[in-house]
Amino acid sequence: MLRTHTCGALRKSDVGSPVTLCGWVDSKRDHGGAVFIDLRDRYGLTQVVIGPPEAGESLIKQAGHVPNESVILIRGVVADRLEGKTNAKLETGEIEVRSEHFEILSASETPPFTPGQSDLPGEDLRLKYRFLDLRRKEMQQALIRRSEIIKCMRDYFAEHDFIDVETPILGRSTPEGARDYLVPSRVHPSNFYALPQSPQLYKQILMVAGFDRYIQVAKCFRDEDLRADRQPEFTQLDLEMSFVDSEDIIGLIDGLVAKTAKQVLGKDISLPLPRMTYANAMRRFGSDAPDLRFGLEIVDVTSVAAKTDFRVFRGTA
Repeated sequence: MLRTHTCGALRKSDVGSPVTLCGWVDSKRDHGGAVFIDLRDRYGLTQVVIGPPEAGESLIKQAGHVPNESVILIRGVVADRLEGKTNAKLETGEIEVRSEHFEILSASETPPFTPGQSDLPGEDLRLKYRFLDLRRKEMQQALIRRSEIIKCMRDYFAEHDFIDVETPILGRSTPEGARDYLVPSRVHPSNFYALPQSPQLYKQILMVAGFDRYIQVAKCFRDEDLRADRQPEFTQLDLEMSFVDSEDIIGLIDGLVAKTAKQVLGKDISLPLPRMTYANAMRRFGSDAPDLRFGLEIVDVTSVAAKTDFRVFRGTA
């Protein structure tokens, strides 16, 4: 390993220890005789000082010219920050690393934007430079949270005797709710594979084969227009059970939501979760997936409209 610690690991108890850190130059301050660099990785920030007596003049000069977002390696000793210079906002805010060795692993060109800037550019530019956008703390936290949720789901279903089966991606086109993506075959000219809209057929085969509890975090594909809640490629939690009724399925998902909320968010959720019939949802909201955060329910005003002289209402009544 090139590094001995991550940029979020060092604490006051590490003072005096030799360390090697690798990361990205988040910011840099040249104070004349010394250069201060905030070194960043996905674990946090560590302040690095390149200055006398640990670093010579050539090393200080080199550090002063390193561009932001460059990847560097430093070796040095952990030290207390000067009195009054601690940063309570950082977990590493009580220490700094006095660098004895400085090495540029990958020098950066001037980036179109930096992860820490407050006035971020539009989404088009951020998607073009996706690797820069993914360095932002918000983006990294979203991916970390997603990973935690998936692990929690898999652990939960393993506790309930489910097996995780990876079903094929290339298969035969089957009638489903949307258009298939078709992939031409090189070894079978004029023939095509279809990418799965869901693992429906494969999981039913597993049920017939005797695997009574199946789970998969499945990649699915649908060749259709973008919508607010749908995109061509997406991931879904897919499961199938044998010898159960609807209450068993609903109760299982209730437990999953409660476990995920507790483990990932630290929140307790009372069970069972609120339920609503399809008929009730359509009557009250006109949708089978109502957003209950808004109280915009459908109200029957037939009795009121029947008493008005407005011709449109009178005709309807």
